[in-house]
Amino acid sequence: MKNFTQTIFFCVALFSAQAALSQVAVVVGAKSDVAALTADQVSSLYLGKTDKFPNGNTAMPLDQATGSAVRNNFYDKVTGKSEAQVKSAWSRLVFSGKGTPPKEVASSAEIKKLVTNNPNTIGYIEKSAVDSSVKVVLTSD
Repeated sequence: MKNFTQTIFFCVALFSAQAALSQVAVVVGAKSDVAALTADQVSSLYLGKTDKFPNGNTAMPLDQATGSAVRNNFYDKVTGKSEAQVKSAWSRLVFSGKGTPPKEVASSAEIKKLVTNNPNTIGYIEKSAVDSSVKVVLTSD
């Protein structure tokens, strides 16, 4: 019985840890005019369908490193597309001269630094990395 209880506890802990890792927060700088965005609005920014926030300001999206778990979770949950599908879409836009993909940065810490310094920048980080330097405009669980 003790082993069964330990196994159940381990499984619950593992599931909880996985759920925490998969939570993504879309963020802007704490002083940004943007208060909240829908998943469709964020998706449009990251898929090159628009380059404007709802308030009319030009948005500058930031991407996490290629292949990172947070990037894969973000694209899967917010856009409903895989990283490969997103790259393919951007290749078509770049080839046709209709867009420039989001700037890729190395970490959530770098995203927080960049969005803090520019109110028109938007990025996504692990929900656990959120602090007072950023404003969460969308969460994806």
